[in-house]
Amino acid sequence: MSKLVIVESPAKAATIAKFLGPNYKVVASYGHVRDLPGKAHEVPEEIRGQKWARLAVNITENFQPYYVIPADKTKRIAELKRALKDADEILLATDEDREGESISWHLLQVLKPKVPVRRITFNEITKTAITHAVANPRDIDDALVRAQEGRRILDRLFGYELSPVLWKKVRTGLSAGRVQSVALRLVVEREEERMAFHKSAYWDVEAVLREGATEFTATLTRHGDQRVVGSKDFDSTTGLLKKEDTSNLLWLREEAEVRKLTEEYLAADPWRVVSVEQKEVAQRPYPPFTTSTLQQGAAAVLGMSIKRTMSVAQKLYEGMDLGSRQREGLITYMRTDSMSMSEKAIQEAGDLIKSKFGEDYYNGARRYKTKSKTAQEAHEAIRPTNFDNTPEQLRGVLDREEWALYDLIWRRAIASQMPDARIARTAADIAAGQGTFHATGSVVRFDGFLKVLSGGQRDTVLPPMHEGQLIHRAPAGKASPAELAYTDAIPKPHETAPPPRYTEGSLVKKLEEEGIGRPSTYAAVITTIQARDYVSKKGSALVPSFVGMAVTDLLRRHFGEFVSVGFTARMEEALDNIAEGNVDSIDFLRSFYRGGGDFGNGLEPSIKLELPQIEFPAIALGTDPDTGDAISVRVGKISPFLQRGEGGDGNTATVPADTSPDEMTIERAMELLKSKADGKIPIGEHPETGESIYVLDGPLGPYVQLGKPEGKTKPRRASLPEGTTRDTMTIAEAVRLLSLPRQLGEHPETGKVISAAIGRFGPYIVHDGDFRSLKPKEGDDPYTVTLDRALELLSQPKGVRGSTKTVLRDLGKHPENDKSLQIMDGKYGAYVTDGDHNATIPKGTPVEQVTVAQALELLAEAALKKPAKKKAAPRAKKAATGTKKKTATATKKKAAPRKTAAKKPVRKTKSE
Repeated sequence: MSKLVIVESPAKAATIAKFLGPNYKVVASYGHVRDLPGKAHEVPEEIRGQKWARLAVNITENFQPYYVIPADKTKRIAELKRALKDADEILLATDEDREGESISWHLLQVLKPKVPVRRITFNEITKTAITHAVANPRDIDDALVRAQEGRRILDRLFGYELSPVLWKKVRTGLSAGRVQSVALRLVVEREEERMAFHKSAYWDVEAVLREGATEFTATLTRHGDQRVVGSKDFDSTTGLLKKEDTSNLLWLREEAEVRKLTEEYLAADPWRVVSVEQKEVAQRPYPPFTTSTLQQGAAAVLGMSIKRTMSVAQKLYEGMDLGSRQREGLITYMRTDSMSMSEKAIQEAGDLIKSKFGEDYYNGARRYKTKSKTAQEAHEAIRPTNFDNTPEQLRGVLDREEWALYDLIWRRAIASQMPDARIARTAADIAAGQGTFHATGSVVRFDGFLKVLSGGQRDTVLPPMHEGQLIHRAPAGKASPAELAYTDAIPKPHETAPPPRYTEGSLVKKLEEEGIGRPSTYAAVITTIQARDYVSKKGSALVPSFVGMAVTDLLRRHFGEFVSVGFTARMEEALDNIAEGNVDSIDFLRSFYRGGGDFGNGLEPSIKLELPQIEFPAIALGTDPDTGDAISVRVGKISPFLQRGEGGDGNTATVPADTSPDEMTIERAMELLKSKADGKIPIGEHPETGESIYVLDGPLGPYVQLGKPEGKTKPRRASLPEGTTRDTMTIAEAVRLLSLPRQLGEHPETGKVISAAIGRFGPYIVHDGDFRSLKPKEGDDPYTVTLDRALELLSQPKGVRGSTKTVLRDLGKHPENDKSLQIMDGKYGAYVTDGDHNATIPKGTPVEQVTVAQALELLAEAALKKPAKKKAAPRAKKAATGTKKKTATATKKKAAPRKTAAKKPVRKTKSE
């Protein structure tokens, strides 16, 4: 007998194949094998004349989807069919969730096997789990397939109906999405809060006290009968004081006032302890990771993006080669809402805790229940498949990111089964004249789960104190008084801060709290809003662009219910009910699209009603203080621009690139408008041509321009170098900048010109579209750089701005300068780098065999190399950018329907 096992990925296939005998063949489908057509040429011929053809969903006939086989999957399907010929049974072993169930169902439809088909599922890829799954097959879960299909059709209707509205009213190439538009709205509304925020200044006083070597601080909380205003008294959203009645509050706003009070407190010797309160509190461990908490934890602790976290977790789940040991999956399935672990896993964790940390650190099993009402399929939490695979044992086996994420998962799962930490907390109030200071301290009495998951817990020790105790000022010059004494009181200024921008982690947390989307989709959603240039990153913060704000403004104004948090959460609940068989998917789609039920007017009627009323969105900033004209930001075809009043000559200005919306104040807008008007006045004339030279602002920053545009001919321009402003630009420097780009000569290999210039990101050289940054720290200058130096730079492996190169191996620190030595995966193969120099590793040399000494030798040779005198290393020829996909002719015969309720649509498909 021969059994064919089909999974999604080659890595998963390789691991599972290790656990099965010779009668099993494990192959990969490489994800979905069918989907709704993504482009117009993929739409089946038989439906091209229909009004709904672009949707590939028959909205007139029970929302029947038309599936196609993507061009890049035809070869894979042919291979699967060949493998099927030798099999007498198929085991569909795709992931145990909606997407996995859907992949299995589509495989069944495409392959049309005549042999028995069984569905097997497992939560981890280990020999025990796979053996159990093979022994306990089941049928495909039709309700789960319907839920995934309903979700896919819903997303298609939402995106394909609303995106064209954005093309007409904002800019072509934009997109709307059921979850992405709500996620974008959250980011935009946080930015709007920041823009509307009023900063409030306030002061307090910090007293410094000491006993022996123990020093601590106390903060002023009261003066007489009045409570001193602190951060908690201000609204976190507006920045304004919360209370209207401030009669019992003392708001310290003036420095002179605070310094006067401080002197009074210091002079009120002795101070007196008014009260001391001590209590012991228990700090409980966190449950094991779910998908969303893993994403948040990896972002906060490791600085990993959501997308990268899921990619690395997928590798850990699908299986790793552990040196000479057997290949196995290291963690359980990483797409889960569950916080529970199996009884077997709980027992194994307990055994390890007792053996590694002692009996005091295990008080018995701890069980966690999932709080989410809309939890997905019944998986376990994310945990190690074998707790004996400790992070220490896997160091050097996994790469840096894999190890760090596994370590995070292992520690969280182990900590979840350990006892509470016991923490003693002390609070004391100290009177100083009319002032009262408050001090707090905490000491860990028993670390419990903090043994493995410290979370940065640190002791803040207060010396023993009792009510009525007198505290004198420390004698001058005595740094460590034997008895408790106060040494100083320091006025401290503060300013309320606007609400923090979302990070990837905090946005995931907010989406989950509101019931928007599912953790398995968050990585794609957050990636999409960045790929569309709706959102960019500043450090770890997510910052909306003006385009993103314009899109949100339009959708919120005209299709508010469809991008509201509550509406989207209700849709998620309905989709979950479909998965449970409690809601009919066709009724749900009809209600959403046509209207009625829980979904208001319906998408289609809403678009017809609103489209004629939609104006091009503008982001209002305020008014010109001199003229009273409104000033706003508008989204142009190329870049955002400022407009005053009705616009026109002197009333528009380009918004500089990388300007955050909260930075575009009315004052900044006035500066840019004035600057644009001033730019019409030349700063001087070119000494050789007599043409006027202007300093102007563009979407990529300020630049100098020679002359004015004439017809379609663009004048010569050059970006201002970093550190140079419009105000400091001289005519001499402008003439020098306009001498660029400077031709250095021809490349000996191609015969094409190499030039040097200054751009948005600094000085560079360019040859045939290949740009390389110059290195000023190494003496490079665009005005003096030689052809030989340019050839040297062009011969080096190219770095990609903003990209994340794969680290193949971390060799440790350079013995001379302490810089990191790493082996990277480059365009031309593996290379070693110390951050300053790169050196290619000779072909045929295994990466794992490269020693630190060899790496240093390679780097030394690279540093000593001179530019080639005769020939530069030839560059690889560019590959074709793509090949035209062939469109298969749609079959007239429709695919057979699934055996489901009568209302379920018949799936149409192209010829397989």
